[in-house]
Amino acid sequence: MSESPNQLAGRFDPAIGLLEYGSIAAGIVAGDAIAKSSPVASLYAGTIHPGRYLVLIGGDTAAVEIALENGGDETVVDSMFLADVDPSVIAAVTTADPSGTVVGDAVGIVETATAATAIVAADAGVKTASVSLLALRLADELGGKAYCLFGGTVADVEAAVEGATARVESTGQLLNSAVIPQLHEDMRANLNAELRFNSRLRRGAGAG
Repeated sequence: MSESPNQLAGRFDPAIGLLEYGSIAAGIVAGDAIAKSSPVASLYAGTIHPGRYLVLIGGDTAAVEIALENGGDETVVDSMFLADVDPSVIAAVTTADPSGTVVGDAVGIVETATAATAIVAADAGVKTASVSLLALRLADELGGKAYCLFGGTVADVEAAVEGATARVESTGQLLNSAVIPQLHEDMRANLNAELRFNSRLRRGAGAG
């Protein structure tokens, strides 16, 4: 029986960690080692573009820290640890892309080179200001890149993007960021409908 979103999110409370491997083989070996040596509440692993391997772990803070230590090796491209992750970040990671969720006048975008850094940026943004985390896209169909979207008032979105970029810029994985103060309704409709171009085009053609 599959878990509900709430049940799944609970397995990542209060801490999460992620290891992003440049080697699929090394990632599988590390995931097995983590599962055998660390009493984490959850472990999810699998491939992402472009030929990388992710191991996402959650649960007790100390257990997650031990897991990250046990899983680290020279093939790790990026990693992250959040001791008190915001629930909206877990919801974004564990559910499908949102639809019809763009709220507020402004939208902020933070684009990163890795999935791990995007998760950290998303968490920092929602903790900096009163914004909605509209989306968190990780690697697949993005050539390995990732990004998060924030929505809210102009002031709050600007603060969230500033907080997110400040948190991750020292990693060297931050690619770009932007704030759109007044989102045009055509772009709002596109973001509400689908974040991927080909899916958006097919959906739009079908609506005709």
